[in-house]
Amino acid sequence: MTSVNAMFSLAGQCALVTGASGSLGSRFAEVLLEAGAQVVGSGRQAEASRLQALAQKWPQQFVPIRLDVLDPASMRAMDTVLADVDVLINNAGVATSTRALDTEDASWARVQATNLDGPRRLSQAWAAARINENKGGAIVNVCSILGSRTMPGTAPYAVAKAGLLHLTRSLALEWARHGIRVNALSPGYIETSINSDYFSSDAGKAVVKRVPNRRLGQASDLDGALLLLASDAGRHMNGAEIVVDGGHAVSSL
Repeated sequence: MTSVNAMFSLAGQCALVTGASGSLGSRFAEVLLEAGAQVVGSGRQAEASRLQALAQKWPQQFVPIRLDVLDPASMRAMDTVLADVDVLINNAGVATSTRALDTEDASWARVQATNLDGPRRLSQAWAAARINENKGGAIVNVCSILGSRTMPGTAPYAVAKAGLLHLTRSLALEWARHGIRVNALSPGYIETSINSDYFSSDAGKAVVKRVPNRRLGQASDLDGALLLLASDAGRHMNGAEIVVDGGHAVSSL
């Protein structure tokens, strides 16, 4: 019988975390590092402070790289890296807070390209490399509860995350026979350095009151779900979505 610790261990594996220069991505990277993985953390600037902090703390295990999912040349440069990646965490994303009538084409296209097309292209390139070498692996797509429910001012983001959720299911179905698992992690409201001021405001506090457990999530609240989907502990999970939101997605309309 495999021990619980061994099931969740990522020792001997390599993980790629996109958007690792952000609050959630850097936390994801650290969790995977603590589980024993070698981690490649990407951001638009490899010199970003969070990437460099991880490199200093984990000099033997963490490698910061530049990756812009909107830049074809940057994506092509990943080809030499992907075959060695066992676990792909598609976390890079952007959001807008513009009402539908005020949404410009360029803004819409940027959100779709970053949140949906980027993960699709990277997953496709990664899977091709893994299948070519007869290797399996795991993809975790970071989605959102806005992929199944929505609210005013989130149309571009909600549409992209809904698409990413369905992409997760489609890829899981196609690639299962190659030993590749594709699952989704859908956070609710998670406190970060970017949104902390908003959630301290009256408007933000009103939003928090609509969460059933009456608090914001913390990045660490996603640790268990991430490890489950990334490790052998979730080896029979494919095409699944884990929602971590304090019950927000099932709260009453």
